[in-house]
Order: sequence, then C-alpha cells, then structure tokens
Amino acid sequence: MLKIKIHWMLKESGELKQISRRIMISGGGTGGHIFPALAIAQEFFSRNQQHSILFVGAVGKMEMNSVPNSGFKIKGLWIDGLQRRLSSRNALLPLKLLVSLLQASLIISKFKPDIVIGTGGYASFPTLRVAQFLKKPTMIQEQNALVGITNKLLSKRARKIFVAFDSDNGYFPKPKTVNLGIPIRDDIVSNLTENASAAIHYGFDPKKKILLVLGGSLGAKKINHIIESQLDLIRKLDYQIIWQCGKIYFDQYAQLESAVVKVVPFVTHMSVAYSSADLIVCRAGAATIAELCCVGKPSILIPSPNVADNHQLHNARWLESAGAAILLEEKDLNKKFPQVLKRLSGDKQKQKTLSKNISALAKPHAAREIVNHIERELKW
Repeated sequence: MLKIKIHWMLKESGELKQISRRIMISGGGTGGHIFPALAIAQEFFSRNQQHSILFVGAVGKMEMNSVPNSGFKIKGLWIDGLQRRLSSRNALLPLKLLVSLLQASLIISKFKPDIVIGTGGYASFPTLRVAQFLKKPTMIQEQNALVGITNKLLSKRARKIFVAFDSDNGYFPKPKTVNLGIPIRDDIVSNLTENASAAIHYGFDPKKKILLVLGGSLGAKKINHIIESQLDLIRKLDYQIIWQCGKIYFDQYAQLESAVVKVVPFVTHMSVAYSSADLIVCRAGAATIAELCCVGKPSILIPSPNVADNHQLHNARWLESAGAAILLEEKDLNKKFPQVLKRLSGDKQKQKTLSKNISALAKPHAAREIVNHIERELKW
C-alpha cells in the first residue's frame, strides 16, 4: 500500500519520469532489426536522458557500427544464424550458441537490466533467453508479416509482444500481443521537406521527376542489374535518378553517374531522399515498409528472396493487397520491370491511389506507443 502511495505521489509531482532505468535492447543483422531497435532506444532517451541503455548485437554484423554511430553502447556476442546453404559455419553453430549464452549471462549479470527488449536477429535469441531464465521482464517487437523463428521461440515467456501486421498466423499469444506498427527513426518523419528543395540538394532540376532506387542496407545485385540495363528507358521517361547501389557495388556503377544519375553507396539523409522522390523502387524489408507508409510515395517493391522464410515477399504482398504498392518479384524483373515502370509512370491516377493507400497505413508514432505500453506494463 505504501509503495502504491509513493508511486502515485511521484506521478502527481512529475518526478516519476526522472527515475532512471536500465534498458537492454538486442537485435540486428539487418536494418530491419536495427532501425526499430534504435527508434525505441531514442524514444526512451528522449524521455529521460538518465536512462542507461545497452545494446547487445552479434560480432561482425552491421549493428556493431550502426549502434555506436547513433550514440549508444553495444556489446557483441559470438553468434551466427543457420546457413541455408552447405557451409562450414553451420558446424560451429552449436558452439557459438553455447558461448553466446554464456556471454549473454555475463552481460546481463553485470548490467542488471530492468527490461530486455528483442527486435529479432542472431543476438536476440541468446540475450532474451538468458534474461527469461533469470526472470527479467522481456518484450519483443516483430516487424515482419511472417513471424521470425527467434521471436516465435521467445514469445511464450515474453511479457508483451509488439507486432506490425495482424497476420501472425496464431504464433503469438493473443492476450499479450498488440499491433502498434514498426518503430522508425524520428528524423524520417520530422525532416521531410518539399520535393523541390530536396531535388536541389542532389543537384537536380526540381521541375523534373525523380526516381529513387534503394537496394537495402547491403545493396541489391539484381536491382542494380535491372537499373543499369534500363537506364535509357528511365531517361526517356524523363526521370532523374538517385541510385543507392550499396557499398560493395559502388565501384562497379560509379562511372554511370551523370547530370541526371546520382550513384551513391548508401543514403546519408534518408528524409531528403524520400522527399525528393516521385517514384521509389526498393526492397520490402520491415523498416523500409514502415518508412514508405510514412512518406506516402508510390513504390515498386522487389522483395529479396535471400532472406529467412522469404519474409520480404509476405511484407510486399500485404502492401499489394491493400492497394498500396506494386509487387514485382526478382524472377520476373527482366520480363516485367520495363512494362511496369512505363505503365505506372504514365498513370497519374494510379500513382495518387498508391500514395493515398500507403499513407493510410502509416504509424509514425509506433516507437512512442511501444514505450508507453512498456512503461504501463512495468508501472514505471
């Protein structure tokens, strides 16, 4: 009774939010896992800069750079995923899993988190499994239409499960599952600007159309090939192009840059790129889907077939079924891409319909709502 009274007094006085918490977040491997994790962390930090936030990732994966670059600390586990192709890496997986469980135990014992949040990826499983064994409250965030195996395994002992799609096929317990959307980086929404000024940023003519091509955080070989082969068509359709080809492909395509073609290894200011675009060609990762909904631009989605359980295809089908995007599979690129691009470029009404429908799916405040739920659930 005394504890409840003190809690109420602190809340009334406005001092409750100043109580610092120890928050551990684990997820990574791809931007689809990392960016939602960072969005949640940034929301916690914006509420109370005294919170202690620690990320746990996988050694050698992109989160080991992305997280520190965003201002947060991270610890790495020696963990990897099961390779679908024959690989010597699979032979080491049992050993890596055991070592990562021990590493996670040491990290958790030292950090003593008040909450452990998982957003999927290799490091998320050992981190949250150990936290659950140690009776730490855990919560998970699933970004994809097709539920990932890590979150399936962790869901039974999770206190709360945040999803972005209603089609989880019954994998998650309904009473503790809530659909709040995918957390996105705050700058995506807050820094959107006028199309014309964004075009000038890239040195383009603001009166001409811009095609934005995104290959995901690592680049996309097949998308790069089709864009290269259709450059003449794209120019004939009077598009200027911002082409994010990926770091490993940049040297191969840099020589194609011109007054109307901007080739970049990665996009530093995503909000500017999105603002400039009249049409977007991109992958269908979870983070990209969430951002597309918030920027409300017509898009052609080309899901990567080289991801676990082909989950990008399920994401793209969800948008397609809502009349919010056009789905084009990699295997059909050479045959269908020119026709799809020409047809959509010449159909202004279709572009407006796609923009309207995808904007209706936007949940720009997902990170805020997730943190609200966490605070209510833990009575912070």
